[in-house]
Amino acid sequence: MIAQLSNPWWVFVLLGLCAGVLSGALGLGSGVILVPVLVLVCAVEQKCAQGMALAVIVPTALVGALRYWRNPDIEMNAVVIGLIICGALAGTLAGTELAARLSSHVLRKAFAVVLLVVAVRMFMGPSRPGQAGPNGGSIDQKTANTVEARDGEN
Repeated sequence: MIAQLSNPWWVFVLLGLCAGVLSGALGLGSGVILVPVLVLVCAVEQKCAQGMALAVIVPTALVGALRYWRNPDIEMNAVVIGLIICGALAGTLAGTELAARLSSHVLRKAFAVVLLVVAVRMFMGPSRPGQAGPNGGSIDQKTANTVEARDGEN
């Protein structure tokens, strides 16, 4: 079975290591790394790469989530997580059905567009989470509450 691989086995282990480091450090789904590398470097068909990336995400995400969950400095809201999971499961059913109907060529282009839009949004967006300020800057909730309290005094 290993002899049938398109690349030496260690290329896939190295790819997994890189995807794991980036997933854990940046919160990326490993598909952001795996799909392009599998398609462009390892010559894996787009739909196969997407399926393999989804399979890899399960154990990777579980280990990463548990590590974050156990960190006392990180607050993870279980209700928000549960609600996102409900939507994500339904979305995954719809998305995999859509992927089955689209050609690999279309999926590859759509994947690239999504990555580009996310990259531009991340680059151009506020540096901190929160509300946009009057000059396009970010205002966190504590600052917003302070400004509201001050405005209420006048």
